[in-house]
Parts: sequence; C-alpha cells; structure tokens
Amino acid sequence: MYYQVLSFNHHNCEQSLREELVFKDEQEKRNFLDELVEFKFIHEAYVVSTCNRVEIVVATSDNFSSYHTILGLLSKQSNVDFYRLKSSGRRYDDEEAIIHIFSVVSSLDSLVIGESQITGQVKEAFKFSDENGTAGPKLKSVLNYASKCAAEVRNITKISENPISIASVAVAQAHKIYGDNISGMRSVIIGGGEMGKIAAKNLLRLGCDVLLLGRDLEKTQKIAEELGENVKADTVEKLVKYVNRYRLLFSATSAQEPIIEPRMIENANFDRVWFDMAIPKDIGEINLEKLKLFRIDDLKSISNENYALKQEQAIRAKEIVLDYKDEFYIWLKKFSIEPVIRDMRLQVQASIEKELERAIAKKFVPAEYKDNMNKMAEQMFKDFLHNPTKNLRKSSTETENSDKVEIIAEIFNIDY
Repeated sequence: MYYQVLSFNHHNCEQSLREELVFKDEQEKRNFLDELVEFKFIHEAYVVSTCNRVEIVVATSDNFSSYHTILGLLSKQSNVDFYRLKSSGRRYDDEEAIIHIFSVVSSLDSLVIGESQITGQVKEAFKFSDENGTAGPKLKSVLNYASKCAAEVRNITKISENPISIASVAVAQAHKIYGDNISGMRSVIIGGGEMGKIAAKNLLRLGCDVLLLGRDLEKTQKIAEELGENVKADTVEKLVKYVNRYRLLFSATSAQEPIIEPRMIENANFDRVWFDMAIPKDIGEINLEKLKLFRIDDLKSISNENYALKQEQAIRAKEIVLDYKDEFYIWLKKFSIEPVIRDMRLQVQASIEKELERAIAKKFVPAEYKDNMNKMAEQMFKDFLHNPTKNLRKSSTETENSDKVEIIAEIFNIDY
C-alpha cells in the first residue's frame, strides 16, 4: 500500500488554473471522490480545496495508475486539458507524500508560513470523505501523525506566534498603504466566513469601522453583533451603493462567478484599495486608474517577507516533519507485520486441527485425548514461533529490512 498526493498550489500553478479546478459544490466533490475509489487500486481518497491549493490525497496499491486516473478524472470534471494538468501539478509519492502532508498540516507549505487555518481545512477535507465513505483508517493514520507533528511544530518553534492568515496579510497591506489614516475609515467586507471574520478583527484593532455584507441579512447581523459595536451589517443586494461610496474593500465569498463587475462602477474619481481573497475570484477584470486591486497571488511577496522573518523557525520545523515521517513509517511497518503474524498463527492452528482429526480418525490418538493433544501442540508451536515472531517484529521497524515482511508473506502464501 502506497500514499500519493497530486498538488496544484500557489507554488506550482497560477491562480487562474486553481480557479478552474475548484469544485462547484459538495455534490460535485462527492461524485469525484466516488469515481476515484471505484478503481480497485485506489483504496481511499480525500480532496483539499482552499484559496491556495487543490490537492488530491490517496492511499493506493499502484502509484502509476492512480496518478493517471486522478489526472483523467480531474480533467473530465474541470474541463481542463489532461496534459496541462500533468505539466502544472506536482506529484508526491510515498515518503515525499507523507512529508508534504505533514508540512501542509503544519502550515509550512502555506502562502503565509505559520497561518492557522490550514490544519482545520485538511481535517474538514478528511471528515467530508470519511463521512462519504471514500476515506478511512489508512488516511486517518496519516492525518493523526500529521496533527501530532503540527502540534509539536507549534510548541517547539515560534512559527505560529501571532498566527497570520491571508486576510490579516491583506489588512497589513492596507495599513501599509494608508498608514495611521486607516483609523476611522470604514471598510467594506463581503462574506461572513472565516476570512471575512479575520479581516474584520484585524481592521477593528486598527480603529476601522466595518460594514459586513452577506446574502442572508439575519445571519450577517448575528456575525456583526459577535464582532462588536463598530461592525454594521447589510446585504450584498446593496453592493453597488457601497463600492461607489467606500474606498477600502475586502471580499471572500464562495461565489462561482465574480460578484463585482466593471458595470457596477458609477464613480471612478476617488482612490480605491480592494483585496480579492476568494477562489474563484470575486472581483472581475476592472481597469480603473485609481483602483489598487490585490488578488491572492499578489500577496506572495508579502508572504515571502514573512517567510524570511520565520526562516530559522521554518528550518527547525522541517526537521520535526522529517522526524515524524520516520516515526510514522516505523509505526506503519510495525502495524503491517501484525496481519502476517496473525495469519501465520492461524495457519498453524488449522494445521494442528487437521492433523489431530486425521490422527484420531486413524486411531493413532484416542478421541478423549484430543483437547490435551491440541493444547500441547499449540504450546509447542507457540514456543517454536516466539523468537521468529519477535525478530520479525523488530525487522519490520528497520528500513534496511523492510523487504523481509514481503518475503515472509510470500513464503507462507499470505495475502499481504
């Protein structure tokens, strides 16, 4: 059994391609996962889909076949050319896949190193697949170790001190542009999800007033009340009014099409600073001389500065990831030998019962001695197998002896 990740993220492909790969809704994602695990060599799968990455994670018995199957199904559901996907995505197999998963969950692979959202996003991705029946113990064990790894990264390094997200980076950029003048400004935030809340909290700390827009006014008002008295709520139906009144805007919705279009601009005579934090993008292509528009990929330079500040901690964190990768494989090898040992013992038990029945049938052994003879034979074989079993368990945890498990399984005709 092998592990594989096919990744389309901010390191290796443009935002435009990532937008094309986003699943329109949960049903589309569910259908994709169902199709994946219908192939006998793909045992389990889940999909991580965030503003910075679309990644397919699988447990498989054939890395070559699973890779091309994932590309084929992804091409079919997204209408993106197969070879374009193949040239843009990054493939991770086995140990590389485990290192990648641990790094992602520990937020070392994020656009902003140390951001706190990704751990929960990966857990939610697995939970969705687990409840759908397309993921289970094979990937759960990886995620358990990844979570332990992430906890140690947080505890030992300072990489997650003052956790940073894309939303807080966007607010920091706005602060850099406006300086102290940002205090007292009113900012429009579209979307009451996690991104919108983080942006609001950071703006409030800078002394900004916030206007939160959502589709459901009652729900949006409740979120606004939770954030504080300087947050007002309204509906996106009044979006045209607000984009022409206020200069500072942050958008992070789950809309599949842009919600702000050029035709909505009625007043082009004042400076605007907008941040589009959504995938697919919320803000269409708008050419205004006085508009500064930042999209997710535009924040890469800021994230690089953040990485430079945290580089020393990131190096230490990567060492922790490698340690946990080794620990996971030791556990995995030790765990994988147990079915082999169990089947060996079952074969011994079956052999004892078969030979006892034959001996009794041929009158070699009186029938009333059967239980005692069975106990004696079991004890003999238990003693005989004690040292080989002990040595096999020890060998299974040593990388240089990893082939021994397969050899023993083959010798005893065990389906390993």
